[in-house]
Amino acid sequence: MCRMPKNLWKILDYEKYEDYITFSSIDSIFEQEIDERIVYIEDLKKRKQAYGICGECNEPGTGEYWCQSCNAKRFKDNLKNWTSGNEIIDEFMQQSQLNAVHHTKYFEWIPFENFRNVTHTSSDGYGNFYSAEWPNGCINSWNIENQKYERSTNCKVALKSLYSDIRADFFNKIKSHLQIHSFDIIQCFGLTQDPGTRDYMMVLEYRDGKSLRNYLDSSDYNISYELKIFILFQITKCLLDIHNAGKFHKNFHSEYILINKDGYVSISGLGMCQPVNDEQSFKEHKIISYLAPEVLHGHEYSKAADIYSFGIIMNELFSEEIPYNDISHDNYLTIKICKGNRPIISEDTPKLFANLIIRCWDAEVKNRPTTKELYDILKKLNYEKYFYESEICSQIEECDKIKEKFKNKFNKYRLSYISHLRARYSDIFLSPESKSDVDLSELEINEICQDYADFIE
Repeated sequence: MCRMPKNLWKILDYEKYEDYITFSSIDSIFEQEIDERIVYIEDLKKRKQAYGICGECNEPGTGEYWCQSCNAKRFKDNLKNWTSGNEIIDEFMQQSQLNAVHHTKYFEWIPFENFRNVTHTSSDGYGNFYSAEWPNGCINSWNIENQKYERSTNCKVALKSLYSDIRADFFNKIKSHLQIHSFDIIQCFGLTQDPGTRDYMMVLEYRDGKSLRNYLDSSDYNISYELKIFILFQITKCLLDIHNAGKFHKNFHSEYILINKDGYVSISGLGMCQPVNDEQSFKEHKIISYLAPEVLHGHEYSKAADIYSFGIIMNELFSEEIPYNDISHDNYLTIKICKGNRPIISEDTPKLFANLIIRCWDAEVKNRPTTKELYDILKKLNYEKYFYESEICSQIEECDKIKEKFKNKFNKYRLSYISHLRARYSDIFLSPESKSDVDLSELEINEICQDYADFIE
């Protein structure tokens, strides 16, 4: 008969220990050490929760069955048993292990031969994606009784190719996974290297689900307003976690929002995340239709630019349409956005959300809501959506009537445009050089827009 392992972790006194997690920076290899961040979990604000006291050193744990000091010693003793073959990468990963305060906050070097059934799945403007099986799996906890790590065996993972050399932004692609604490954000387990291409690859958590765009495209049933509000609430929570860590997403769009069959959200694309004081904001390709006008003009990226992108995403969810799906996604679109053009808000969007969308994509950065304000608004609406006397519930009822009115006349129960042939994600990457194309006089912009309008007619 199977017997559960003995739990040697002592239960904490709930009156003595608050629930918090501290994060050490691993930036000291390349930058000056930054202060430890205390991540405050708002949902636990009024209740106390304990993770236990280590049965080996008798100190409080900083994560579930995870003692930072004891694990640092174990990782240090194991350093001689692995190497990536690159001293800089080795040091980077060693520091992540020695400072790990939770089992999700460190990196491993995983030899490529440890993976099974590696299959190419997709590509984007940044590299190739593969699915794979990892029989050993990632570390979950330390079993004190058996003196060994417990692992999530037979994991399915996603492999994301990076580069075959160490570039200036190499570690920016991966270290955000250590600096942002959210269980709704895709975890990075470590690095590997493809022996064929010599490309380094991120080993990412695989989660079932579809991108928001594919979720909308494949839905052959009516997505309720209640579910849409819940999805938006989860997205704002993830975005708040990113911004609270002193980062911005930098390339926030519906392809990086994953939704499973139960409507739960995960955020990917953290490889694009940058510190808020990073001036290199236009190094990579980006998707035009989600970019704030100030970014298209070549100004520095900011948290407010993420808010603008969220406004586009919010409207995409309610309209279920690709943003600007009636025109080509090229430099003409860039000009139109800079002149104030925005996607059409469908008639069946609740007014509370229509007003919020307009605020988020306001051309003036100062007029956009903060991430915390967005989170508080969505949290309140998500709570009130089932109360008949609430304003949002009343608006949902009205919008349901509008959808029913157009049910037999329009696809997906809404006013819809015929998507332009070039309004596709594969065609809308904006290269760094393209930003200079918007530096035109007002007269030139008006002439170009008029020429384009005559062309599409």
